[in-house]
Amino acid sequence: MIKKNQEQPTKKDRLNNYARFSGIAFQMIVIIAIGAFSGIKLDEKYPNRYGIYSIALSFTSVIIAIIFVIKRIIAASKDNK
Repeated sequence: MIKKNQEQPTKKDRLNNYARFSGIAFQMIVIIAIGAFSGIKLDEKYPNRYGIYSIALSFTSVIIAIIFVIKRIIAASKDNK
């Protein structure tokens, strides 16, 4: 049961949330791709046995992307209150 001072999200609100979170997903993909590409290029320039630059930069970029997404979701939840 919905109270009078609580409103159901309108179609426009749902569309805005969809656009916001799909944008966040795209930004996350870009961050990870840049990290992986940079690691591959560094491994080509400075060869090593295990491809450590690719592994390290890919892992680091995933962590950065997750932190970025968490911050954006927290900010979005504060905007909705």
